[in-house]
Amino acid sequence: MIAPRYVVPALLAAAVLICSVLPAARWALILFGPALAIATLDFFQSKHALRRNYPLIARIRWLFEDLRPFLRGYIVESDSEGRPFTINERSLVYARAKGQLDSHPMGTELDVYSEEYEWLGHSIRPKADCPESWHLSIGGPECTQRYNSSLLNISAMSFGSLSARAIEALNRGAALGHFAHDTGEGGVSRYHRKHGGDLIWEIGSGYFGCRTQSGQFDPGCFAETAAGEQVKMIEVKLSQGAKPGHGGMLPGAKVTPEIAEAREIEVGKDCISPASHSTFSTPIELLEWIAQLRELSVGKPIGIKLCVGMPHEIMALVKAMLATGITPDFITVDGAEGGTGAAPQELTDNVGMPLREGLICIRNALIGSNLKDRVRIGAAGKIHSGAGMAHAFALGADWCNAARAFMFSLGCIQSMNCHTGNCPTGVATQSAWRQAGLIVDDKAKRVAHFHKETIDSLREIVVAMGLSSPWEISVRDMIRRIDSVKAGPMSEVYQFLEPGQLLADPEGTQFAQVWREASADSFRKTM
Repeated sequence: MIAPRYVVPALLAAAVLICSVLPAARWALILFGPALAIATLDFFQSKHALRRNYPLIARIRWLFEDLRPFLRGYIVESDSEGRPFTINERSLVYARAKGQLDSHPMGTELDVYSEEYEWLGHSIRPKADCPESWHLSIGGPECTQRYNSSLLNISAMSFGSLSARAIEALNRGAALGHFAHDTGEGGVSRYHRKHGGDLIWEIGSGYFGCRTQSGQFDPGCFAETAAGEQVKMIEVKLSQGAKPGHGGMLPGAKVTPEIAEAREIEVGKDCISPASHSTFSTPIELLEWIAQLRELSVGKPIGIKLCVGMPHEIMALVKAMLATGITPDFITVDGAEGGTGAAPQELTDNVGMPLREGLICIRNALIGSNLKDRVRIGAAGKIHSGAGMAHAFALGADWCNAARAFMFSLGCIQSMNCHTGNCPTGVATQSAWRQAGLIVDDKAKRVAHFHKETIDSLREIVVAMGLSSPWEISVRDMIRRIDSVKAGPMSEVYQFLEPGQLLADPEGTQFAQVWREASADSFRKTM
């Protein structure tokens, strides 16, 4: 029996020979000639056993590997099965961004008796006089320039991770819709400034936009950027959902003049983001730095963003707040299910607390220590709808951020090419020709429209629940199926602390052990 590795090259060689002899068939050399060249290359190369044993046809495997995400997403999966976002979830965003009908016929496609199903309780008497919209004042007692925030803002995505046109469209959309745009840790670029939308300036461990040449924090540089009229709040990034506890490096080849300008680094030189900050090493030092940032920014809200990892570290921060009297103006909780760009898969899949548990942890820490009235809580992690926002409010959030949902409003099709630079819609790429398809004015309107329709959806839910605001949604209003025959409110699934309970009786809570382990002087366990 002839080995398969000889069959294809032999057949192609015969086809080329026949086409060369028969004048009427010479046009087929256009097909068989290159195919023979590829098969010959595969036959003699030594790096890939599959190509060597099955010349040419082994490449069909790679073709289907490339097509697999699209075939699965558009043909194989049902409307409610896809990950990270289902077709139904993406379609909802697309419809709202375009101003199209977002209704669904014939009832829900979800299995309402599965253990994953949840619902919000509605009232026999809806709230007819519910306000048309709400805003949130962010800023604690030491803050002199409080920010009147929308309840849905654009989550952190840096220029460099997203394209220039995507950043422009997001910021112009934020300006049209009167909500905020988080810069991500890559600095405040010219594209963030171009359309005048409100900015939340995120500062990561690389201190981009406020760093010395050696990569340390530069107070003077920070004060200059923080003074900008567009910068409404400053967010210190401690960690993020997709890759908590992980630094990063932008290769020098990707450090273009525009990216270098935004990050205040050298063109063409590797750009390193350390895993941890160099300005502090203890909870008290972090809070003292927050106080310094508030002073340097002349009283603008200063907050922190993190994906919760070890609960004793959250309790350590709380103890430091109690010891110093210094509090951040807000804490943004990023869930482990979050993420817009590239991250190591094992970190993405296995490290960090999901939004729900992280949000409950922060909520319990602040309420249990009587600090909630000084600190607002933001929630980020796959939020894309009014219902998702309502769930977050029930668990303790004061407002929500969304990243990938706003990417969808720009036209993202979840092609999973964010890290390759080959984004087909021009959203997550620096390729000029790929960006050319993204028209800023058109996409900005879709960004603003998605925001408005989602806020309106939240209002409809609040009205149906008979409430006056989303902050009135209680954990008892959020029902979860525990098994196929039993369901109960979230307060029966998780423990929610009463005000001051951590101070009065920490041993009587499920946080007794982590409270004992926490110290204001260290992020390490004390016992």
